[in-house]
Amino acid sequence: MPYTAPTDEHLHLLRNVLGYDRISSTEKFEDAGDDMIAAILSEAGKMAQDVLAPLQRPGDLEPAHLENGVVRTAPGFHDGYKAIAEGGWVGAAADPEHGGMGLPLTITTLVGEMMASACLSLSLNPLMTQGQIEALEAHGSDAIKALYLPKLISGEWTGTMNLTEPQAGSDVGALRSKAVDNGDGTFAISGQKIYISWGDHDFGGNVCHLVLARLPDGVPGTKGISLFIVPKFIPDADGNLGEANSLRVVSLEHKLGLHGSPTAVMEFDGATGWMVGPPHGGMAAMFTMMNNARLGVGTEGLGVAEAAYQKALEFALERKQGKTPVDGGTGTIADHADVRRMLLTMKAQTAVARAIILDTAISTDLFNATQDASFKARAAFLTPIAKAFGTDTGSEVADLGIQVHGGMGFVEETGAAQFSRDVRVTRIYEGTNGIQAMDLVGRKLMDGGDAAFAMLDEIAATAKGNEALAKAETTLRETTKALLASDINARFAGATSFLRAFAITLGGHYLTRGADTENRRALNAFYTAHFLPQVDALCAAATAGDALLYALDTDALAG
Repeated sequence: MPYTAPTDEHLHLLRNVLGYDRISSTEKFEDAGDDMIAAILSEAGKMAQDVLAPLQRPGDLEPAHLENGVVRTAPGFHDGYKAIAEGGWVGAAADPEHGGMGLPLTITTLVGEMMASACLSLSLNPLMTQGQIEALEAHGSDAIKALYLPKLISGEWTGTMNLTEPQAGSDVGALRSKAVDNGDGTFAISGQKIYISWGDHDFGGNVCHLVLARLPDGVPGTKGISLFIVPKFIPDADGNLGEANSLRVVSLEHKLGLHGSPTAVMEFDGATGWMVGPPHGGMAAMFTMMNNARLGVGTEGLGVAEAAYQKALEFALERKQGKTPVDGGTGTIADHADVRRMLLTMKAQTAVARAIILDTAISTDLFNATQDASFKARAAFLTPIAKAFGTDTGSEVADLGIQVHGGMGFVEETGAAQFSRDVRVTRIYEGTNGIQAMDLVGRKLMDGGDAAFAMLDEIAATAKGNEALAKAETTLRETTKALLASDINARFAGATSFLRAFAITLGGHYLTRGADTENRRALNAFYTAHFLPQVDALCAAATAGDALLYALDTDALAG
């Protein structure tokens, strides 16, 4: 079976688990009611299934390449992007003042999931543009908004994010790119950036780069960085494209996966740019785009998990191998206990990742609609969990998908291996998952644990009647208190285990709330028995401290 958009599951979560009606009851989103959302998800699902999914394999087999300085994209990608843009999906969440639909982030997140499931390589393009739109809406001057936003929202122009340099990865403050005031409201931008997703393409229009660079008087570190918009072609006041800017694609990276997505090394040589936000305020402006991207990248992991699960289920229901012990079963490997374990693990973990991601998006929408600070704190706390657990889920489910296929999973023609290769980088994108975990136990606990304990209170209320979930919540609460009493490096040592424990406990919370049918109750029972017991071990590791990590010196590590 080809990819099928899981819109029924989406609507179940929105209606029965996460309380989407709280969003549609606000003045800001009153037009985005249940019937409208169901229609939108249906249309987006059709596009993902019918237009984007057929591009998945061609993008891997005939990847983007650089030809005489021009990036040539994979077969069919131009038409696929055109369908995304003409459907209004690029600017679906953008302000209607500049041509957007003004939809809740919750809904555009689900659209993003379906596009990622269908063709992750192509879906990265609108994701980058959406982040740029949000950054310009928040920090751009009126002139920049008027010129760039309508073009970006319509999909006529696309956007990128330029942070990383060869010597400045996670430590963005080490960047060397420079910006010199031209004295006419523009700046000359020079430097090299690497790992620029969709740094160029042959779709037409303009490619607009958001670039971090340092002014001559910028202090070292992140506090001295400014942000600039640097277009491939310099537009006039009406948005007509003029001369080419002084920038170029040096090369495209040769990657493990995502072959259809051109990842560029970009060279800026005195390129003309315009400042976005105040001087030396670039990181604050860029964080707007990065926060959008963290949730978006978690959604990419979720999308691949769903697609990999569907692929594995299809194979398991067709493959006959050995005698199966189930009376009245299918006669296929889906009846074997360990294959069934893998399929249920894939299904349950995907469902949990989706719920965490949607809860994050809903909290963001509720803050934007009400300005209630509690929703902002909730979204901030959930974001690193959504990003890390979403992308870990993508990798783990894709890996299990290969295992379900057996030897055929290791053969590229089946397509199972591509999911694993494509999704692997999402655990690195937008701050590695270790950095997300450190953020969770660091900045996200700087409120004394208020946001964490508020989430735990919600879980405790759900856990009445579910002994295993109640036990996990109690253990996690005590672990949170212990981390708050620890020094920061001890927290960092246990950060990844803590994030995983929180994600698994949240999963029990969501699945218990949504167990309203026999099948959903059965899935929740499986999750309760197979996942929730992991919380004890994870919490023990989270509070083990950092001494054991340094018991071996660096010489001994090599011995």
